[in-house]
Amino acid sequence: MRYGLMNSPLHPLLQEIEVLGALGFDYLEITMDAPFAHHTVIREQKDAILTALNRHGMALTCHLPTFVSTADLTDSLREASIQETLASMRCAADLQPLKVVVHPSIIRGLGAMLRDLADRHARTTLARLVKEAERLNLTMCLENLMPNSQSLVRPEDFDDILHTYSNLQMTLDIGHAHINGRMQRILGFIDRFGDRIGHIHASDNFGRNDDHLPIGAGAIDFPAVVKALRNVGYDDTITLEVFSKDRDYLRISREKLAGMFASPAFPR
Repeated sequence: MRYGLMNSPLHPLLQEIEVLGALGFDYLEITMDAPFAHHTVIREQKDAILTALNRHGMALTCHLPTFVSTADLTDSLREASIQETLASMRCAADLQPLKVVVHPSIIRGLGAMLRDLADRHARTTLARLVKEAERLNLTMCLENLMPNSQSLVRPEDFDDILHTYSNLQMTLDIGHAHINGRMQRILGFIDRFGDRIGHIHASDNFGRNDDHLPIGAGAIDFPAVVKALRNVGYDDTITLEVFSKDRDYLRISREKLAGMFASPAFPR
């Protein structure tokens, strides 16, 4: 298993690498959001970023922009968001990441009242992103979101998409799946797509909000999650999405998860 962590785009990226690199993780998942991790900033600092990661013995993955509107009903806004994402993909490709994570198009505003139209925009956007990922030779992992996104929340929501795009993998966000779905939804994703999960985001919560708590601080039954993942043979990347001012909780969370995966109580 390879364990990673995320920078905060609210702080200079090179500064973040120095702080996070000291925690001894296997890789950094770069959140490619403004102001401090926008693709233009990353391009300017590319050599320094790769040098710093190498010094800390860290590989990298990339999380494409979160705060965009790629299913917007306004054509110009939707296209601007798509272009931001495509530019971030091209920037990511230059860094040669292990994989890139993409959020599905969130349905916002009036889109919730015109779901068929918004969903068509979302599917068209995804087709463009998948095509570009293939051109760039990127492994792209599509993430499940929480219910208020109105986009790719339940396991069955992924059936047609993963059937259509054979090279697309899934990012299982355990915290997202737990919101209003609890353990049933988390285990449902693992059972249904064990062979298509290419990446994992791990954090804890109490099933109401995406709290990004340390592992064990919420209500998620992580021993059950680990057992299910071991049963499907998952042995790849796990990013700890633990957002705390005290970043030692990242290390503690990694140790908890690593201990569960190493335990003989969860045989393959």
